[in-house]
Amino acid sequence: MGLSIPAGLCRLAPPGLRLGQRRMLRGKTPDIPEHVLRLAGVGPGKLRAEWSLPGFITMFLPEFPHRTVPRHEHFQVLGYIAKGSFGPILKVKDKAKQKTYAVKVSLLFSRLTFDLCLQRQVHHPFVHDLQDCWQTQRHLYIMCDYCSTGDLYTYWQMIGHFTEDTVRVFAAELGCALGFLHDFGIIHRDVKMFILMLRSVLGHLRLADFGLSRRLERGGRAFTICGTIQYMAPEVLSGGPYNHAADWWSLGILLFSLVTGKFPVPPEQDHCSMLRKVRGFPYEMPLHFSPPFALLITELLCKTPSRRLRTLDRFKRQTFFHGTTFDLILLQRHPPATPDTQLDADTESHTAAPLPGPALPLQPAYEKVPHREVFV
Repeated sequence: MGLSIPAGLCRLAPPGLRLGQRRMLRGKTPDIPEHVLRLAGVGPGKLRAEWSLPGFITMFLPEFPHRTVPRHEHFQVLGYIAKGSFGPILKVKDKAKQKTYAVKVSLLFSRLTFDLCLQRQVHHPFVHDLQDCWQTQRHLYIMCDYCSTGDLYTYWQMIGHFTEDTVRVFAAELGCALGFLHDFGIIHRDVKMFILMLRSVLGHLRLADFGLSRRLERGGRAFTICGTIQYMAPEVLSGGPYNHAADWWSLGILLFSLVTGKFPVPPEQDHCSMLRKVRGFPYEMPLHFSPPFALLITELLCKTPSRRLRTLDRFKRQTFFHGTTFDLILLQRHPPATPDTQLDADTESHTAAPLPGPALPLQPAYEKVPHREVFV
């Protein structure tokens, strides 16, 4: 179930993104092409013939069932969605359930398995659910809900900017998700538009991708420089120590960008250069910001972590949210005020590329701002 781009948004999109040209070719059951599997370090033959794990190895990873790779009698591979942080993401259909899912294929390594252990414990209306995962001798397969709607970044690129009324609901949902994760002892460390999936006909958000998340209890500190550089808080760019307040800074950058159509500080090639820019930038609020929204962004983008807005309770009390319910059930029923809310259910805002096919670009051609990943 997902939101499709209405006619009004189609007209705002660049010609190369017209949805009629981007629909999925249906009714095909192609094999996974070699260029896609090469992203995960395997070839087509190896993928289907890969051994299941010996029992003496799987006993050390009981949280991930060991299986052979499901063949086409179990899953129909519909397309290649994108290159994820750790490998290709495929669109598949479960033939038994007649449901569509996204499956991430990645090489086994301790960092990813640890992060998946975190995600399996997290269940929240505004956090992307992990449906299933399994391992083979060399690979980990992660199955999540497929959002035909796509991500928030795609819409932002097409529209240019959102109204404050629209952003108010997005902010409330994402604030609830961050507050829940922090209370659960998790810091996300990579909040950005790319990982905010639009999951319903009302356009509500789900926070996805826990690849850089880690356990961090209240009062704990982290030091790893990681994330997407233009969303990173100054204390993260400097190498720490930092805590959950860094996620709230990222939220401030995201909300500022949604309303203005651009990032407050353009990305630099490295985190040292970015740190100098962030420290010297005044973060003055544009004149078209309403006073309540300007106050919210000012408190989120406070360069001193101890003075920054960094708790859900303080977030809820902001004047900008006056009259906004933070009840999780009611919040999901309140549609963001997007233009042309009459939606075309047969259209998808992002489309899995039909397989087989030529090698696909891993960055959309219409991307205006490079998102540089840093992990040191």
